[in-house]
Amino acid sequence: MIVVASVLLGAVFVVSGVLKLSSPGQWRTQSAGLGVPGAIATALPIVELVIGALLIAQLARRAAAIAAAVLLLSFSVLLVVRLAQGRRPPCACFGALSTKPISWWNVVRNAVLVVVAAFVAIGS
Repeated sequence: MIVVASVLLGAVFVVSGVLKLSSPGQWRTQSAGLGVPGAIATALPIVELVIGALLIAQLARRAAAIAAAVLLLSFSVLLVVRLAQGRRPPCACFGALSTKPISWWNVVRNAVLVVVAAFVAIGS
């Protein structure tokens, strides 16, 4: 079960990173709309790809799951802050596929993924 959870979580991160890299202009615009600093926005897709690849390959699984949880919690804090400010820019979570304004659904989705990451980290 840990392996399946790890692979699924890894796939989410790989897809997210690939979609951001496939539309770099849109990713930069959307991430800026969320208030993500440029240097972080530039590095994030690569970080997501590395974490996702490690989870899928079952390499450094615990560390990768912890890194995934930290990223997801960071994303969630950013989303909650923007929602509390009444701002609803596009999510940008999955690059060009994420054009809808952020909502509490994005926070809930991230919470579920954090639980999966914790399950993988604890079970590894």
